[in-house]
Amino acid sequence: MAEEKKLLNVSSNPHVRDRITTRMIMLLVIIALLPATGYGVYHFGLYSLAVVLITTGTAVIWEFLWNKFMKKKSTIEDLSAVVTGLLLALNMPPRIPIWICVMGSFFAIIVVKNLFGGLGQNFMNPALGARCFLLISFAGKMADFAYDSVSGATYLASLKNGTGFDASAMVWGNEMGTIGETSVIAIVIGACILLAFGIIDLTIPGTYIVTFALFWVLFGGHGADPAYLTAELAGGGLMLGAFFMATDYVTSPITTKGRIIYGIILGILTGVFRVFSSGAEGVSYAIIVSNLLVPLIERAAPLKCFGYVKPEKGGRV
Repeated sequence: MAEEKKLLNVSSNPHVRDRITTRMIMLLVIIALLPATGYGVYHFGLYSLAVVLITTGTAVIWEFLWNKFMKKKSTIEDLSAVVTGLLLALNMPPRIPIWICVMGSFFAIIVVKNLFGGLGQNFMNPALGARCFLLISFAGKMADFAYDSVSGATYLASLKNGTGFDASAMVWGNEMGTIGETSVIAIVIGACILLAFGIIDLTIPGTYIVTFALFWVLFGGHGADPAYLTAELAGGGLMLGAFFMATDYVTSPITTKGRIIYGIILGILTGVFRVFSSGAEGVSYAIIVSNLLVPLIERAAPLKCFGYVKPEKGGRV
């Protein structure tokens, strides 16, 4: 009888709890981003380290000030502001002015994240929302990837313009670009850390990359040429976006079916932006547009409730 009473006392969800905390997840993401961060600093020089520190540090400060001003419990301990600031820094050109870093972290933390309710309530990835804001507001400075007297177009832009590229250099990271996007090797090392600890799975990144590759083969104008395809996959922020930003828990679907749909949309949008627009990139815009579509995707691929039986046709259950 006592056991029956216990079974009848069903509390509100969640019914299953895991030992892993938000802080632990964020800490593992930070660790996974260190290879790309370290390579970026090594490749672009000490000024890029200042960009990383300032962007990350001010993100934490904005989070602290917001909680203080709103008289809310401090949330900087969950490390989500550190992850947002670090991701934004890795999406910055290596010589971006410091004041733009401060403005970008403000937009990410205050406008995209906290004005919509804070962690878990933001409707798009805060770091990418801020990057797109900066791309529109300061297009010239955000597209200036020159460093240490090295200037010119990125290999991805050269590929777009048909003026030549080096696919192997794009894989290793010996090219211009944002601080964290150039080395595919470093990004994949970080992704392996996330996969090993179960922080992400391959559903979204795999679907995204395969869909984009198919789109590029069909519409890119070079068929399945391995050199062109490798360059497109390695260039720009596709790999960084696929493993570290498209997989954001808050702004991606919950169900496997939903994540597959989400990955396909990401791949198609990135392909459309890269093939048919005047720009060579498009990953950031593809991800934030897909973030906006997540409520519709989750309606199309809803989470099945425990014990729910789909009604038969004619209204019978």
